[in-house]
Amino acid sequence: MEKNSNITYKRKLPSAKELKAELPLSKKAIKVKEQRDKEIAEVFRGESNKFILIIGPCSADRMDSVLDYIHRLVEVQEKVKDKIIIIPRIYTGKPRTIGTGYKGMLHQPDPNKEPDMLEGIKAIRRLHIRAIEETGLCAADEMLYPENYKYLSDVLSYVAVGARSVENQGHRLVSSGINIPVGMKNPTSGDLSIMLNSIKAAQNGHTFLYSGWEVDTTGNDMTHAILRGYVDKHGNNHPNYHYEDLSHLYELYYDNGYKNPAVIVDTNHSNSGKKYKEQVRIANEVLHAMRHSDNIKKMIKGFMIESYIEEGSQKPEDGVYGKSITDPCLGWGETEKLILGIASQL
Repeated sequence: MEKNSNITYKRKLPSAKELKAELPLSKKAIKVKEQRDKEIAEVFRGESNKFILIIGPCSADRMDSVLDYIHRLVEVQEKVKDKIIIIPRIYTGKPRTIGTGYKGMLHQPDPNKEPDMLEGIKAIRRLHIRAIEETGLCAADEMLYPENYKYLSDVLSYVAVGARSVENQGHRLVSSGINIPVGMKNPTSGDLSIMLNSIKAAQNGHTFLYSGWEVDTTGNDMTHAILRGYVDKHGNNHPNYHYEDLSHLYELYYDNGYKNPAVIVDTNHSNSGKKYKEQVRIANEVLHAMRHSDNIKKMIKGFMIESYIEEGSQKPEDGVYGKSITDPCLGWGETEKLILGIASQL
């Protein structure tokens, strides 16, 4: 133990290799994921015209309600399979601006109990595995901590890097070694150059230190932009999904030699001002822009939408089944209607 340290080492947790051996993905699920990954990659490489919907709760909080929600998505996926690929949001870590509050299932597998990281890493892996094996849908998660990506590297089909992480060198370098799509959000300041620099860094190979190893990466050509709106110096939210915003990003993308230029529009966060019901209107406005411009249509690959079984949000102790304990979400009825409405416009 170092003398000049405020860190208490409580217990050593299993390595990613050990956890994967304890909680393996079945051979059937591996094949399902391989096929799903192929279909998703074709979208981001411009080889498929299908539309991506990364949709689900702000944070995965309970195993039962999250799986219930994903089972509901399966029924809708079947109805729209010719046009849309649904990727459930199973976000197991929750970034906290000032460090307080619920930090996600990774920290608290039971949101009403104390943090337990050992049970947390097991719970998030079980949840992702069950989602694939029970529904055939492969999920997205946020890479909040690059070091922890290894615990889920074989079960994820999409990775997001958040607005507060996108400038971090570690996130950029690890993303360059991932072989599924990685979405880089614009930072909370809205500076697109930061997001684009992150994409450029992740699309190229690097040599760096990772988990005690010197590693080489080849670059990830499916790294792309996520537009989530921004906050000005006065704390006011501003959107960046309008036609002019999309046209500007198109020019930046195509003038600077990026591989597979692509954008996912986040319909919540600062784009909606966290007014979750605005997500429906925002999605429809972006679809209109896609009809108006072939360039925008080519660049936009899908939406990121926050949705759960019950609309709105609650405190963890309220205990309403299927209702977000972090940011407010669309309810299931409106979600199903929205997905079908998006499909009808593609």
